[in-house]
Amino acid sequence: MTPASEEDVRRAYEDNKLAQVLYHDWESGTYDAKWAIDFDERCATYAKDRFLGVVGEPLPAGEALPYRRALEIGAGTGFFSLNLRVAGVVDEVHVTDLSPGMVEVARRNAQELGFDVEGRVADAEHLPYDDDTFDVVVGHAVIHHIPDVELAFREMLRVLKPGGRFVIAGEPTRIGHAYARRLGHATWIATKAITHLPPLRERYARPKEELDESSRAAALEAVVDLHTFDPAELAATARAAGATEVRTHTEELTAALLGWPVRTIEAGVKEGALGMRWAMFAFSSWKRLSLIDEKVLSRVVPQKFFYNVGITGVKPR
Repeated sequence: MTPASEEDVRRAYEDNKLAQVLYHDWESGTYDAKWAIDFDERCATYAKDRFLGVVGEPLPAGEALPYRRALEIGAGTGFFSLNLRVAGVVDEVHVTDLSPGMVEVARRNAQELGFDVEGRVADAEHLPYDDDTFDVVVGHAVIHHIPDVELAFREMLRVLKPGGRFVIAGEPTRIGHAYARRLGHATWIATKAITHLPPLRERYARPKEELDESSRAAALEAVVDLHTFDPAELAATARAAGATEVRTHTEELTAALLGWPVRTIEAGVKEGALGMRWAMFAFSSWKRLSLIDEKVLSRVVPQKFFYNVGITGVKPR
């Protein structure tokens, strides 16, 4: 996709829907590489763990894998729903996104995996499906982009069959967002300064035009990220929309304190400069810290201090 211009960014500040389309169309061609997204065992396991972490294990009575018909809202390149399909969590997959570019990439990713998905360009506040259509609605890092979160919950519940479930993962908490952004900003400044030192410049420094493009992307990202959440308040919003059996689940505290600087360093250096050892260190360290967060800290630290919050709820029968 063509990078957004400075004029695009200016217009986006005045029209949030335009901002969402511009940013996500711009990101669609490089999004999977930027976030190390794949559809292998690693990512399929990650998606399944996120899903079951939010729903809880064992599954509630009357529910079993795979859920037959699934819709992903704000699907992006299909990371969550396609990996859930690979992992055997869902069967038939439908995807929606406000960005035509993202829907196109999600369809292509599914075809490369050997199956088809129905993809529609759609606003999560106005889903183009009949009532009582899906067994499960999923989303990952999506509702913080939606202007009216309660309306989006109402739409999810409308298109679910009675007794159907929505599962939303990977949303930023209010406190987690604050410390992650500060860490990321400080790391970005330090990375640019260090990589432009003469002994490191040739191997690590990104060209100025790429840094300028990243700065414009960051400006648009600030426009499209509309919300951060307090877990208790998010649960109340879902109940107000009509959901029952509402449950929130949080993840990443020490993992986020490591993960945000790591991701920022990766974005701030020349592509491929860090190598496989760095990638292995980053992933294994994040995994170990996530386990500590889940098994130890989640028992003693309030949910609001973790970086990610997920939420699930059920449509009344």
